Amino acid sequence: MEKLGKKPRTIKKTLVRDSALGRNQNLKSPRASVFVGTRPNSRDEFDGGQVSGDSKRKGVVFVGMSGGVDSSVTAWLLKNLGYDVTGVFMRCFNVDGCSDGDAEDARRVAGEIGIPFYEWDFIEEYKQRVVAYMIEGYKAGVTPNPDIECNREIKFGFFLEKALKMGADYVATGHYVKNQKSKIKNQNDNSKFKIVYKLFQAKDKNKDQSYFLWTLEQEQLKHCLFPIGDYVKPEVREIARKAGLSTAAKKDSQGICFLGRVNLDEFLMDYLPAKRGLVLDVSGKKLGEHNGAHFYTIGQRQGVGNLKHQKGVKLHKPLYVVSKDVKENTVTVAEEGDENLYVKEVELTGVNFINRDFYSLIRTNKRMEVWARVRYRQPLARASITYQAAGIKMKFNEPQKFVAPGQSAVFYSKKGDPSATLRTSPLMDSGLEMIGGGVIL
Repeated sequence: MEKLGKKPRTIKKTLVRDSALGRNQNLKSPRASVFVGTRPNSRDEFDGGQVSGDSKRKGVVFVGMSGGVDSSVTAWLLKNLGYDVTGVFMRCFNVDGCSDGDAEDARRVAGEIGIPFYEWDFIEEYKQRVVAYMIEGYKAGVTPNPDIECNREIKFGFFLEKALKMGADYVATGHYVKNQKSKIKNQNDNSKFKIVYKLFQAKDKNKDQSYFLWTLEQEQLKHCLFPIGDYVKPEVREIARKAGLSTAAKKDSQGICFLGRVNLDEFLMDYLPAKRGLVLDVSGKKLGEHNGAHFYTIGQRQGVGNLKHQKGVKLHKPLYVVSKDVKENTVTVAEEGDENLYVKEVELTGVNFINRDFYSLIRTNKRMEVWARVRYRQPLARASITYQAAGIKMKFNEPQKFVAPGQSAVFYSKKGDPSATLRTSPLMDSGLEMIGGGVIL
């Protein structure tokens, strides 16, 4: 049974050796926290705007600077809003060494803005909490999401914890998401109020990253700032250009961040051995062979085993992975439009509601109407969450395509009200609050 209202998991500091990932890592010597000396300069204006307020009154904020334009503008905006800003590059496990260039870009931008800059080493923590998690997920036959785990464990785990110990009031990142501090009535006493921190979809719906932040809790959010959530990407680049930041035209990173230019299958093969198995259709008929069921994910179309069309001959419609069995080492595929590609109901584990009052509401009402998505950038769809003795389930009003165990189902609600009738399109509604999520079983 899924336990609700559980206490936040305490981050353990115990680390293991490189061999915990199944092989010895050929890594450069880890770097300690390094201060790269750049001191604030007099550049405090932008299009006639002036720094407002005293930096000590505004607060001390450590900005996670990745070397990209989004985190660069995050740091620039906060400094020009009057915060006492320090930039930090988080050096994590990286396969192809591309993080060296990103670190240099972040250091350069910190100098352009005129803020102190540190480089913090989270290589071991990243290997322990993100890389090992991903490998174990594929080994077990599910599709893990390392970006969500990185946010939970690294950015809003170790990074936040260290920043607070060094005197920060807040941490900030270049995530496209809006946050809000609200005063609401106490459920147990309507005459009293309490402060609740909320997350909303970003202004730029194409870049919205709220999906990756569903694991955050109140104790983390009260220390978080997301200043670019009110901008669209072209505006962010224009701010960087006018501010003279060297990352203004830098391309966005793609794919899993720590892999760089390395293919995911190539990386996994260093840890999960190839194993010949069968590719089947939904009736159980053999269509071909593959090198290991754990290398595939639900909905995958390209590179499924040795299935190929003869040149000039159309043998079948495009085929998609509909299921896989790592014990039997089989991958089952179906043609576009096959009903087996669609799922209407899923069971969830590890459910988190950002506002913990929602735990009481779902226990009492047994049901909650939401908008939901089961993968990043999937259009939001209407669904209901139900609380039962066996656990928490989510049922969509209409069947959804390519639902992969191990991925996250993330919930949204209009103005955070689970009882509100959702009649408008979520793409047209800027008031959708991201209220939580869970992992698909």
